[in-house]
Formats: sequence, structure tokens, C-alpha cells
Amino acid sequence: MKMKCNRSSCESWFRASLLASLLAVSMTVGTAVAQTPATGAVPPVIQPEAAIDTAATAWLLMSTGLVLFMVVGLALFYGGLVRRKNVLNTMMMSFVALGVVAITWALFGYSLAYADGGRFVGGTGHFFLNNLSGGDGVPLVLDLAFQGAFAIIATALVSGAVVERMRFSAYMLFIALWSVLIYAPLAHWAWGGGLFDNLFGRSAIDFAGGTVVHINAAVSALVLALLLGKRRDHGLKAMLPHQIPFTLLGAGILWFGWFGFNGGSAYAADTVAAVAFLNTLLAPAAALVVWALLDMRRAGKVTAVGLATAIVVGLVGITPGAGVMSPLAALVVGALAVLPCYWAITWRTNSSIDDSLDVFAAHGIGGIVGALLTGVLVSTAWGGEVGGSLAQLATQAAAIAISIAFSAVGTLAIATGVRLLVPLRAVEAHEAMGLDVPMHGEEGYTDGEGALLIPVVSSSKAAQFAGRGVKSRAGKGFEEGAIGGKA
Repeated sequence: MKMKCNRSSCESWFRASLLASLLAVSMTVGTAVAQTPATGAVPPVIQPEAAIDTAATAWLLMSTGLVLFMVVGLALFYGGLVRRKNVLNTMMMSFVALGVVAITWALFGYSLAYADGGRFVGGTGHFFLNNLSGGDGVPLVLDLAFQGAFAIIATALVSGAVVERMRFSAYMLFIALWSVLIYAPLAHWAWGGGLFDNLFGRSAIDFAGGTVVHINAAVSALVLALLLGKRRDHGLKAMLPHQIPFTLLGAGILWFGWFGFNGGSAYAADTVAAVAFLNTLLAPAAALVVWALLDMRRAGKVTAVGLATAIVVGLVGITPGAGVMSPLAALVVGALAVLPCYWAITWRTNSSIDDSLDVFAAHGIGGIVGALLTGVLVSTAWGGEVGGSLAQLATQAAAIAISIAFSAVGTLAIATGVRLLVPLRAVEAHEAMGLDVPMHGEEGYTDGEGALLIPVVSSSKAAQFAGRGVKSRAGKGFEEGAIGGKA
């Protein structure tokens, strides 16, 4: 029998389940800490200088910061593309991943991706931050942070397909589960010695996350968007970007951070990192120029949103092979990746599919094109372990197909489970007024010099509508609120 519950009982059940989970985690961590021998010796995580490559460590420290900064860029990129009544909710979907995924990755995800295990998933050796001493050139604790930054940005990417309609509490629960159950196993397959390390006798190449980050996040985003359904105004109103300068600034920050994303994946301050760095400059440059030409041919104008999107497409396309192909090949990848992405975005705009910010069209198709071209353009002269061939192309295609299937089925299962605890979609009335006030009690922009004053006698329903209680001001007939934002 299908369980039914009203809004209040579902939310009460969700809070109780969340509290019980936190209590269980706290008890487990407490037990682990209590069993750790207390000594006055230097913690074993601290290694002698000779065991660490200081140049590589310094570069990876910087790269980790650059990748984390990309989350800010993504928040701005997405935030500028939505309507102003949803800007805070949209940006917070990126920022909340910094907290939720950092914790899930540190406690569980890193171990499932990189601890010794089988072909399909890692082990439990690093659960609850255990056994983090040593490292291969760079400290293991830094590797955890660097890879955690990838997990965070991958998870935040998913939000672009479900903005303006997904309930924030459901999103938080979804990304907590997704980062552990979907992202971590895929990272193990590609980088932890798992399934893709020996796929039909060859290793699939994913230098910095074309499959693990972009295709994975894009497929999950599309599945989640289809489950949620279209926004209430989709196809009825022109839902125009409210702040395109935000989107341009976000694209610039993403490009800047991507030098750490790709360059840091060399795990050394060496020629491979330099090649990845240069290719990260050239591929989006080529994509930008080709997109501008397509815009001019189609509409006679070069759009700012188009160029911002082109930068991202070029970056996504070069990611799988950034450190294993020539700079000339990077130009080819950037130019070719734009063509199917441009068509996909144009087609999606006129379709009934509401992948709101074109996550699949940009990251999914761009990642697929980049991964396939890597199988052809990889070169031993430019850092690759093998040369381009039809056999390597077939291996890349197999890895892509497996990743798509796993991401789609896994996302469907997680979303179905989350829906049993809390509704996935926001209340229709909240969606109509914008999610900023109902879900966060704030507006991105206010008109005038202060908060809007709402009479107490008429504000009970308004405050309830905004998802918060009413507190009258002592001796006053008004209360402070933030209702009335513009679309």
C-alpha cells in the first residue's frame, strides 16, 4: 500500500529521520574516537618532509582552492539565469553543497572511491576520516580535500536542471545520498582502480572528470528534471535571465577555477600540468569563437549568455583529455564540442523538457563529445599512456554508456526514496511567488529603504504562505516581512 501523508506529517517524519541519522553518526564517531589510543606522540598523519613532494603539494593546495572557488562561479552563473524571485534559492543550491557534500565525502565518499576494495566500489578503510596518514607524493589529507572539491562541484551542477521548483529540504537530502551512492562509485571506477581501469582489456581515459563529473551530473540532472516535471510557467511565459552580468562573471570564475580543476589533476607541478593548463585556455577559446559565429549566422547577434555557455562547453569538452592531448587537438575539441551542444540547447528551448539551465545539453553532450574525442586524439607524445585508436574510442564509448545507465537508474532510485520522506516539488503557491521568500525568508533584491511592513491582522496567511510564523512587534500593529518580490 502506498503511504500517504499531509505536508506537516511528512515534514515531521523527515525531521525525525534526519535527527535519528545524525544521532547514529554521532554515536559511531564517538565510539571511533574513544577507541583511538591517546598518546603524546606526533600524529601519524604528519609525515617527514622527505616523504612529500613539496612542489606538487603546493600546486595541489592551490588547485583545491581554485576548484572550490568554482562553486562560487557556478552559483553566479546559475543565479543570473533565473528570475529574480528565485535568485537566492538557486545560488543557495550551490552553496549548500559546500556543507553537505564536504561532510558526506569526508565521512564516507572518499573511502568508497579510493580505499582498497573491489572493481565496483572501494572499501571502508577511510570511513570517518580514519587511516589518512602518508600519501603518494602529496599528503592523503590533501588528496581527500582536492577530490572532495570535485564531488562538491559535481553535485552542485545537478541543481541547474531543477531550479525554481524543487523543495530545498528534498534537495539537501538528495545531494547527501547522491554524493555517496552515485558519485563515489563512479569516481572509484575511473580513478580508484575500479571498473574502468580494465574495460574489455583497456583503460578508459578520464583525465579530470568528463565522465565522473560532467556526464554523471548531467544525466542525473535530466532524470531529476523529468521526475519533477516542468515549471508552472514553462511554455506559457518567457522566463528570461534576470541578471546576465552575474552569468558572465560566473563563467569567468569557472574558467579561472578550471585551471586548477584540470591542471591539478596532473598531481604534480610538471609538464603534464602545464599541458593541461594550456589546453584549458585553448579549448574554451575555440568554443567561444565558434559559438559567436553560430550566433551571428542564426540571429545576426552574438549573445552574452551564448558566449558564457560556450566557455563552459569548451571547458567541459577538454576535461576528459586535458593532460593527454596536444594543444592543437584541444582547439579541435573546443570547436567540435560546440556544434552538438548548440543544437541541443536550441532544440530543448522549443521542447517540453524543462532542463531549466541546460545542464544536460552543455555538460552531458559536451562531456560525451569530449570523452569520445579523447579516444581519438590522445597522444603518447603529449602525456597519454596510449595513442588514439578505434579500440580506445570503443572503450571510451563503453565507459560513457555504463556511466549513463548507472547515473540514470541510481538517481531514479534515490529520488524515489527521498520522495517517501519529503515531497520533491515545492508547493504550487510558493513556486508562483518565487522560492526565495517561502523557503529562505529573504529576497535577493529589495525596493525602497527597508523591509516591507505588513499589518498583523492581514499577515497571518501571508506569513504562513511564506513558510514562516508570525511574530508581532510589541506595541505595534505591524510586523516586518519580505513579501512582495518581483519576478
